[in-house]
Amino acid sequence: MSVDVLLGFTRALRAAGVPVTQDRAQSYLAAVACLGAGTSAGTRAAGRATLCSSPEDLARHDLVFDAWFAADEPGRRATRPATRRTPLDLAEDTEAGEPGEAAALRASASATEVLRHRDIADLTPAERQRLARLFGGLPVRLPRRSTARHVSHRRGQIDASRTLRASLRHLGEPARIHRRRAGTRPRRVVLLLDVSGSMSGYADALLRLAHRLTAATGSTTGVETFTLGTRVTHLTRAMRTRDPEQALLAAGDTVPDWSGGTRLGETLRAFMDRWGRRGMARGAVVLIVSDGWERGDPAQLREQMARLHRLAHRVIWVNPHRGKPGYEPVQGGIRAVLPHVDDFLAGHTLATYTDLLGVIADA
Repeated sequence: MSVDVLLGFTRALRAAGVPVTQDRAQSYLAAVACLGAGTSAGTRAAGRATLCSSPEDLARHDLVFDAWFAADEPGRRATRPATRRTPLDLAEDTEAGEPGEAAALRASASATEVLRHRDIADLTPAERQRLARLFGGLPVRLPRRSTARHVSHRRGQIDASRTLRASLRHLGEPARIHRRRAGTRPRRVVLLLDVSGSMSGYADALLRLAHRLTAATGSTTGVETFTLGTRVTHLTRAMRTRDPEQALLAAGDTVPDWSGGTRLGETLRAFMDRWGRRGMARGAVVLIVSDGWERGDPAQLREQMARLHRLAHRVIWVNPHRGKPGYEPVQGGIRAVLPHVDDFLAGHTLATYTDLLGVIADA
């Protein structure tokens, strides 16, 4: 049982009203390791001993535990229907007016919070549909850069021209001192999304993330989107479609190499030669989302990443496996690019995408 699953359970328990602190969560992980994470009884006992402080907490713990780990309890499989019941399904049953376990679950846990921390590649089709609706609420803010033009501001250096004109309007009498500072404008964000076979489980979510960034900025030049596979494809026009479902359909018609191989070095060189060095990557925040499985020469990938890093303002590499327990950057492609990236982040859940948007905004 992974650490992400256990920590997700503590967050769901906190949402249910149990005061789970960071210290208690760490104690819970240690207790599960001692009692055995592979057994339901050990995991339940560890939670009751470390996360609960009152009889009410024990009752809430058991309700949330049964909902969170229901699919992993062998003893319950014979009495459950063939279709897997998730916390999200039970929450929807409650909305429809069904009593019993669903009503208790709705009072104890947030289905949305559960979904935000689930690995996207492991979601069922129904859960993916629910997740798609959550992308519209992601907070988006483009990074900004300074410009040569100055703007009025209450702080900053003295604007001598405006101050003098204000004094002349008052016939030479002292007037308010005007100040100014350098203006800002949005910095371009360039998305390079790996759509090879090893990334197929995340391709839909990555395109929805790109559409959310494009739609939220409202600019025709603020966000540029490309896909990487056996070739590089410019996808910005499709992402500017207002409706996300129509945008994904347009992307499907545009990209010719879905779920193919990965030639990151060759495709990055094509991007740099045709778009990057001509200005698109210059001073931009470049986001590359890939697991780093490279079928070509890692030396070529290293060379192209060095070119990109010299041009861009900031290079962010997102790997879906980065946030999973036990991950080590041992792939040849990842080892080649790490010296030339500014941030190496996880990207396997909606929560990690929220954190990623914060890093982009502050770049």
